[in-house]
Amino acid sequence: MLTKKDLFKITWFPVLIASLCCFAPVILVLAGLSTVAFAASLSDILYGQYKWWFRLAGLLLLTASFVIYLRRSKGICTIDQAKQRRQEIINLALIVFSVGVIGYVLWLYVAVELIGYVLGIWGVGYE
Repeated sequence: MLTKKDLFKITWFPVLIASLCCFAPVILVLAGLSTVAFAASLSDILYGQYKWWFRLAGLLLLTASFVIYLRRSKGICTIDQAKQRRQEIINLALIVFSVGVIGYVLWLYVAVELIGYVLGIWGVGYE
């Protein structure tokens, strides 16, 4: 049985890595290592030119974390075991992928977006 805690463990790091194209400038501003103007420029470059590389890295990490979960928690280590439990693996993969995509969208396009607006990185900050 895949619990909420397991889903969070599998998906949090890949979602974070996939969203670093916009989250990295926010981190730099919050840490005091960057100006807002530089962060805005950096986010334009990272999101404009490299967003698919970040998304690919997140997808690869999501796949790797799912395989690690199957090996450690489910005991599926061989191809024969995977063939026997094929339907379970497919169902779990669909759930994990769906939660990863939903987590990515909510984190990047809601949370990070709001933080960026508050800090004034994406435009005029909230007054």
